[in-house]
Amino acid sequence: MSTDSNKKQFWKRNTAKVPGSIQHVYGAQHPPFDPLLHANLIKAGNKPPITLGGKPKKATTFQEFESITSDAWDVGDDDDELLAMAAQNLNIEVVMETANKVIENHSKQQERQRQDDGDISEPDQREEEEAPEDEEEEEEDDEEEQGEELEETNPEVSFASEHSPHSDGRLVKSLSEAPIGSPKDVAGDRAWLHRQQSLPHRPTIPMVARIADQNTSGTPAMTEREASRLDKFKQVLAGPNTDLEELRKLSWSGIPRQVRPITWKLLSGYLPANTERRESTLQRKRQEYFGFIEQYYDSRNDEHHQDTYRQICIDIPRMSPESLVLQPKVTEIFERILFIWAIRHPASGYVQGINDLVTPFFVVYVFEYIEEEVENFDVSSLQEEALRNIEADSFWCMSKLLDGIQDNYTFAQPGIQRKVKALEELVSRIDETVHRHMQQYEVEYLQFAFRWMNNLLMRELPLRCTIRLWDTYQAEPEGFSHFHLYVCAAFLVRWRKEILEERDFQGLMILLQNLPTMHWGNEEVSVLLAEAYRLKFAFADAPNHYKR
Repeated sequence: MSTDSNKKQFWKRNTAKVPGSIQHVYGAQHPPFDPLLHANLIKAGNKPPITLGGKPKKATTFQEFESITSDAWDVGDDDDELLAMAAQNLNIEVVMETANKVIENHSKQQERQRQDDGDISEPDQREEEEAPEDEEEEEEDDEEEQGEELEETNPEVSFASEHSPHSDGRLVKSLSEAPIGSPKDVAGDRAWLHRQQSLPHRPTIPMVARIADQNTSGTPAMTEREASRLDKFKQVLAGPNTDLEELRKLSWSGIPRQVRPITWKLLSGYLPANTERRESTLQRKRQEYFGFIEQYYDSRNDEHHQDTYRQICIDIPRMSPESLVLQPKVTEIFERILFIWAIRHPASGYVQGINDLVTPFFVVYVFEYIEEEVENFDVSSLQEEALRNIEADSFWCMSKLLDGIQDNYTFAQPGIQRKVKALEELVSRIDETVHRHMQQYEVEYLQFAFRWMNNLLMRELPLRCTIRLWDTYQAEPEGFSHFHLYVCAAFLVRWRKEILEERDFQGLMILLQNLPTMHWGNEEVSVLLAEAYRLKFAFADAPNHYKR
């Protein structure tokens, strides 16, 4: 009877210490639940044993469950107690074996990096060698008081400061990674580390960091290969009449940051190949754009246009990167660009998704006037003339892009419908296992691939990858309208293993709408493009090849 009572009262007991049961949560940024490490935590929560084939005698109502577990993700004292309870019963040998391996690997990486940078000094090395000795002397005393200290301090910090054989000030990410640093540094950073590890946690990844780097290692220095490529671009661009075919060949594998603005303008058809005509063309097109502003922009609050303008104002704050788009000056520029385009293209007008297509052009043309990264740059600090030039150039290049895919945005969006259907047929030929798996769980391609076509994968990839992708789209004939289909097919098959591991509709949809590309760089995009080109070579000139 006591066991039944415990089962019935499970959600009502120990609510101060156990705000909610530990469950596998898709996308949660915390260490996964490990039964070995948390066995005693389960006991502390009086969790009933799992029985197969039986039904619980009585289940709590959803309202009771919701009211009791509403603080399950709150950050506060409950987290300290939970972590303390888990840490008290950790297997020290398992923890130390794992921690030592992680520490050793990271120490070797840091040592190599310091040698490359020439920043290693003898005093620093002596401090690193002396730190573990101090920790070992205090180890025995600390173990005696471990039970009391765990309730007041973060368990990961305690284990690290007592047993860590190395020290270099590394950030803790999970129980298996001990912080490396002197005891004084660890004590000073405990509060900050606790806040960093509180649940839930989402990593902050820069959206446009190093978008110009041809390598994704973070090394700003230009390699010999990159310098050679830049010289080739400059030679092609220096002639009186630019050879656009040669420029496309060079651009297919990526465009160096220094020449990307002029190259995009040429490949999009905004600028003429003749060098002498470029300046006059730029002046004329920029004056024409601001003539549209004077003629149409004041009508944005008229009865016929106010709905369009209102929708634009709603969509712009949803764009990324927020640090750039939410700057008042940038928001104002985007509103004008999108409104003028909608007024001049009544067949489609403004459609959600078009707003995302402005960002890559705007970011690339900002780099024409600055040296630092745009991520934290205050655009309003640029001169007014530079801002006007960036705005007009972005408008015209976006217009050139949309001219080739406008049927994506006309009534009922027939262009997207056709491309999604073609994607389904293509995938059924190149990977029938993935295709049948999605059919088995009733996942329709339109449910996830519509956004891929509507936003040109901008919501699936970081902005730095989108810009690299567009280098090739600009170089490829009908890149945005035709080659994009094969990129989407290669992109879907790229996640074959993850797709086949999901065994229900909800899991598949969550995966396909939140693909883990946050850390992608130029290398991953280049592999994706190579696979897409292979598919195009096999299927583009033989459409019946992938039709059943």
